[in-house]
Amino acid sequence: MWNQVYDPFGNATLSTIAAAVPVVTLLALIASGKVQAHLAAVVALVVALAVAMLLFTMPAGLAARAAIYGAAIGLFPIGWIILNVIFLYRLTVEKGWFQILQQSIGGITPDRRLQLLLIAFSFGAFFEGASGFGTPVAVTGAILIGLGFSPLAASGLSLIANTAPVAYGALGTPIAGLASVTGIDPYVLGAMVGRQLPFFSLIVPFWLIAVFAGWRGMVQIWPAILVCGVSFAVPQFLISNFVNPWIVDIGASIISMICLVGFLQVWQPKKVWASPALRMHDTSADTMPPPPEPVTATRDQVVWAWVPWVILSVIVAIWGTGWFKAAVNPTFTWNYAVEGLHNLVQKVPPVVARPATEGAVFAFTWLSFTGTGILIAAIIAGFVMGFSPIKLIGAYGRTLWVVRKSLITIAAMLAIGTLTRFSGIDATLGLAFAGTGLLYPFFGTLLGWLGVALTGSDTASNVLFGGLQKVTSEQLGLSPVLMSAANSSGGVMGKMIDAQSIVVASTATNWFGHEGTILRFVFWHSIVLACLVGGLVMLQAYVHPFSAMVIQP
Repeated sequence: MWNQVYDPFGNATLSTIAAAVPVVTLLALIASGKVQAHLAAVVALVVALAVAMLLFTMPAGLAARAAIYGAAIGLFPIGWIILNVIFLYRLTVEKGWFQILQQSIGGITPDRRLQLLLIAFSFGAFFEGASGFGTPVAVTGAILIGLGFSPLAASGLSLIANTAPVAYGALGTPIAGLASVTGIDPYVLGAMVGRQLPFFSLIVPFWLIAVFAGWRGMVQIWPAILVCGVSFAVPQFLISNFVNPWIVDIGASIISMICLVGFLQVWQPKKVWASPALRMHDTSADTMPPPPEPVTATRDQVVWAWVPWVILSVIVAIWGTGWFKAAVNPTFTWNYAVEGLHNLVQKVPPVVARPATEGAVFAFTWLSFTGTGILIAAIIAGFVMGFSPIKLIGAYGRTLWVVRKSLITIAAMLAIGTLTRFSGIDATLGLAFAGTGLLYPFFGTLLGWLGVALTGSDTASNVLFGGLQKVTSEQLGLSPVLMSAANSSGGVMGKMIDAQSIVVASTATNWFGHEGTILRFVFWHSIVLACLVGGLVMLQAYVHPFSAMVIQP
């Protein structure tokens, strides 16, 4: 048994700086634009191993096993999702159905701003609610690039849009994870998050369009943005507070799409925004291929072009339900307790109230993986589109080759995140935030943001820091429900800058090697929005009437 060490230098400042070295290395290499993402991730992993072993005294065997365990998690389920979503997308492109699909969306509205609202925000929220783990960015990024958006616009705007729904992603998995480490009722946590994020479900659509088209371009379509945001925010609040935290995104996104499409039947902007590039100088637009020749599609062809995505939506929704997982997991699961790591690392106070061991069980629930459902959907759609089994196999091999570097990157990213958790590096960073006293509601929220930026998952961030949030809030006389929920709400804004999401975006848009450009574009949006969430949590902690919104434990 090895006990984690949170202050190896006996100096909190030096220990915090040491703990920050791996993530700073990773972000600096990616942001430089001179190092490919997969190489940056591997270098940062080596740095993380050195810091864990040499500075935080983690035994080499434990460190190596933690990294391998994390890499496995990166490939299954996350890499598995990306591979199969891109496979389906490439099949529809090869068959010509994607071009028909994009023209059918253009038929709803030719305005690029409205297309962004419908696809990146509302449609993306549905996939976040159904599966999460990178699926919404992969799907919406691919659709936007197919519609002719510039690579930077398709990548960066998909990331910005995929924020407000994240806390309820994958049928409420982040809330379930948060409840598991805090001992607080998931319905209570879900309701508290539902008293924070609806404000940002209103803000993010306006923010999204302002980034794309500028203030004037945003004001020109404010009625549609308001309909989109309100029709998502209100159901998000009502479902989370009066139904359950599991179906929040699915219910809110469906209502939002219906309301927005219905509104666009009676309202269109006076001036159509046709540019597919960002308002600012967008050098990625220079690499855009010429638009494809328009095709004249019949009504039946349009319906069939939507069929692969309808199949995907239905199967992903089924795969995300608890009853399906409960039905297949007992039979089709391989649980492997990582020998030499499982229950051999112990978290100690003040990170936890009492010493607790870290489990390391790799649950290979291969049939209930969301990626498996996506693969099944892609195969069914492939047969519907007329592909033979041999052609499907060939297309899958080509897809695997295309995303090979992305899979390496994702595996290395999760290896870093898992290693920092087992070594206590993340807890050292967390303790630095916890030492902010009266300002803790603000910095505690940013701790959730940091957790997602490090791990790529709101669920992982909640599991990572949920216990710390509860213990610290109780010590400071704050509501543990408020601060536990703030960890998840703040975390959603870190989703756009975590390396995993950026790699997913670059892969979905075929903009390989430009991960640094995407990171630089979204970075400040992520920080500003996270600070706004922190400001709201400060108000809820100390200022009436916001404090009346806090659910008492």
